[in-house]
Amino acid sequence: MRRGILAIAVALAVLALAFAPTGCYLSRGAWEEAKILSRRQPIAEMVANPRTPEMARAKLKVVLAARLYARDSIGLRTKDSFTTYSRVDSDTLVLLLSAAHRDTIKAYTWWFPIVGRVPYKGYFDFDEARRAAAKLREQGFDVYIRPADAFSTLGWFNDPLLNTTLKSDSVNLANTVIHELTHNTFYAAGAARFNESFAMFVGARGAAQFFRSRGQGAAAARADADWEDDKLLGRFWTNLVRSLDSAYARYPTDRAARIAVRDTVYARARVTLVNEIGPALRTISPRYAERVPLDNASLLSRLVYASDLDVFDLLYEREGRSLRRSIGRIVRLARSSPEDPFGAVRKWLGCPSEPAVCRASGLP
Repeated sequence: MRRGILAIAVALAVLALAFAPTGCYLSRGAWEEAKILSRRQPIAEMVANPRTPEMARAKLKVVLAARLYARDSIGLRTKDSFTTYSRVDSDTLVLLLSAAHRDTIKAYTWWFPIVGRVPYKGYFDFDEARRAAAKLREQGFDVYIRPADAFSTLGWFNDPLLNTTLKSDSVNLANTVIHELTHNTFYAAGAARFNESFAMFVGARGAAQFFRSRGQGAAAARADADWEDDKLLGRFWTNLVRSLDSAYARYPTDRAARIAVRDTVYARARVTLVNEIGPALRTISPRYAERVPLDNASLLSRLVYASDLDVFDLLYEREGRSLRRSIGRIVRLARSSPEDPFGAVRKWLGCPSEPAVCRASGLP
């Protein structure tokens, strides 16, 4: 009888979750993932097939080689990810929705099983994404929607390469493969900013080392230049957050004044972007500085992928530019302090605040 009651209780809980908004969302995601997995075909067979277009074959070879390099030289957990290819029905895999309060630097977050609380939500149903964005705008939030062409299931499934990712050039392909395999190797629940920034570091440094190991100096130099641009923009976004925080603090009880002053800060930021940052970018068009959205949602969304990038690089230098050792060190530090993985890395470096402090102290 007890087993029967328990089974009924579990069944009712599952049904309640399935028909709740989160349950419906997760069910749609599971359905889309099932379609992706059902369409997998071995990349090795595609490479051997003479009917595969030569450009696609060359890119597929890069994917397989980057995956092996990530496993054998960097020490990432690959399982069978990126050994298969799957085609989705759209040129865009998923739309990512982010939102933030307009009068404070605070992201709107969503909670999901396993990954915890995250500052974005992916939608396979693009109309649903736009409806959710419109609802958040009506509630007074800044909203930012952007496409994504790849994602990781964190090792739960053997992720295939998707046609949305294959359209990238070889340097970005290698970076993406290594980035996503970093998520397979380590993912701190509820620490999206750490997870994504860490994967940005490993993807960039890993891609450069991968191409250098193949004697492809030009591709390695391009990967290095991409990384320098990422770090430059990361520093700019971080400083912009500080400027906004300072401006908001001047009007603790006046929301209208906080919103007005934030518009002034963003206007100044646009001038700096166009006149100083844009011309310094090596692999990103200067038009980016003119067109990139500037509001709290888009700013916090970018910081998810660009936080403390210089700190990761400082640790990389400390570890003798060994990416394998750097990854192992960072993962151990993050596990030792799950509530503050960034803080654990900074503490180990003796770098409590800014990377510049470390350099000024004579640290590498």
